[in-house]
Amino acid sequence: MTLTNRKAVAAAILLAGLIVQAALATKARAFEPIPGSLSFQGQPKTKLLKSPVGTTFSHRFYADGAHYEETYKIGEDRSLELLRRQQLSNR
Repeated sequence: MTLTNRKAVAAAILLAGLIVQAALATKARAFEPIPGSLSFQGQPKTKLLKSPVGTTFSHRFYADGAHYEETYKIGEDRSLELLRRQQLSNR
């Protein structure tokens, strides 16, 4: 195997590793519900039937000594997907 071929194989292995790492990192960023989240104890029992699929909305709450705002999206099956959580203050 020539030096050029070795470099190409090494680059392919490195690229494959980076792709796997990126895929795993994306899954690791999923938000875990905290007390006060709409989905803390699973999906809400009431379905949001009047809002169109894909609609996003915000929910503000207080938990663990801080104020939070979460953004949810309504899925095709009417489940809620937590898109974002922001800590607003510590008071």
